[in-house]
Amino acid sequence: MKTQLFLEHHGLSQNPFSQEDAQSDPLFKQACSTGTFHPAWDKIYGSPSDPATAVVFGEKGSGKTALRLQIIDHLAKHNAANPDSRVFVVEYDDFNPFLDSFTQRSKGFARNPQKAISYWRLWDHMDAILALATTSLVDDLVDEHATGTNDPFGVDAQKISKLTRNQKRDLLLLTAYYDRTTSMHPYQRWNTLRKRLRYSNWKSLWDFGLGLLGTVGLPAILLAAGSLSSLGQGWPWLIMFVLWLPFLWRQLGLLWQAYRVSRQVRVLEKPQGALRQILSSFERPDLVAQPSPSRERSDDRYELLSKLQSALRTLGYTGILVIVDRVDEPHLINGLPDRMRDLLWPMFDNKFLKHSGLGFKLLLPIEVSYYLTRESAEFYERSRLDKQNMIKSLEWTGESLYDLANARMKACYSGTGSPTKLRQWFEDSVSEADLLTTLSTLRVPRHLFKFLHQLLIDHCNRFTDENPKWQINRETMQSALAVYRRDLKAFDLGMGAG
Repeated sequence: MKTQLFLEHHGLSQNPFSQEDAQSDPLFKQACSTGTFHPAWDKIYGSPSDPATAVVFGEKGSGKTALRLQIIDHLAKHNAANPDSRVFVVEYDDFNPFLDSFTQRSKGFARNPQKAISYWRLWDHMDAILALATTSLVDDLVDEHATGTNDPFGVDAQKISKLTRNQKRDLLLLTAYYDRTTSMHPYQRWNTLRKRLRYSNWKSLWDFGLGLLGTVGLPAILLAAGSLSSLGQGWPWLIMFVLWLPFLWRQLGLLWQAYRVSRQVRVLEKPQGALRQILSSFERPDLVAQPSPSRERSDDRYELLSKLQSALRTLGYTGILVIVDRVDEPHLINGLPDRMRDLLWPMFDNKFLKHSGLGFKLLLPIEVSYYLTRESAEFYERSRLDKQNMIKSLEWTGESLYDLANARMKACYSGTGSPTKLRQWFEDSVSEADLLTTLSTLRVPRHLFKFLHQLLIDHCNRFTDENPKWQINRETMQSALAVYRRDLKAFDLGMGAG
């Protein structure tokens, strides 16, 4: 019997359980992202008006990616309804570019790049987050995507003019240090942003102009006086050198600063020459006493983060939310819990996680939670996980999985009357209590979808199109469950294919 016949008999236009990954599940994106939530949703999501941190541990398939998509969807609606108090979202879920740059620039780890992860520090996370936020914001400004109401996460073009000169300088400083685009030369992109912000910097050329004036003006004066032959003597060249000295001295200082920044921002590739060129385009007073990520400490990063927040507030963003996901996927991590620990543990700093106006949603593999029980009191004092809305396990009960299955079936229902419930797929010999008990053993949505999909196939394979049977009996359910448990155990032991 074709599975489609079974589904059509129950009024379903498609198989509700054919997809396993929320990232590529059209049914979840179209119908289930706003109506089906984990029981701990309210604690995890919190209030967008005051972004808070939540630390969630969940096994594979428990719905961490679905949570991320739901959070973004809800924030998009919040931003559309509240244009003056929006939330700026940073999706910190692709670690490969940052880890690649970090290992390449960490001396001594060329033969064993995995070991470099143990030298990852809090300021490396802060640099990566600032890079993601700055690049996203600059993309929006430079590409003139500032459409306001059309994009819930885009910049309202009318608010750009409200930025003060200091805020414009701060955005340009952040762009100099953290913009990671490859679409154009760094200086060209920086200068495009400068023009977009209408930031005047003509005074930055005074030392160059002084040297140029001496180079051109002094020979002209000697020519007018009929003493051009004096260029053969040493004193005219000494005067020209003295006039060029402020420019040369400043360029040397900026080159040294560019070298230090390029050396300390280990998660990005910052060309020193381009960075020096950008810094030389600032007027001297605009760089005095300004923070730069040129030392191995987080203090400067906190100041730069505060500058970013100040500019975002003027642009209509009252908070920043950082969503951390897919920690187990980078090729240097390779799903190993100890490497995930080395990468994540520096982030567990209460000062960072509770920074005003900044919230984190850490969607983490449950394997790494094992190390929490082995940490010292000092770690817990620093991280204060008791204040971070921690979910130790993203568990699903049989009842919550049953509701999830019914919600997906409702989304696929194309008939008239009441939507089909999962209970209606089974004979009377399978009681609701039996069904809930079976579902509770599956633990997470991915296992639920795999099992029900395989159960549907097993049932349909037992009958023909001429002699169909529209309900699944107890024997089929129990045999399919036994096979699924065996395959799942083999996979957990590394013997099966995922």
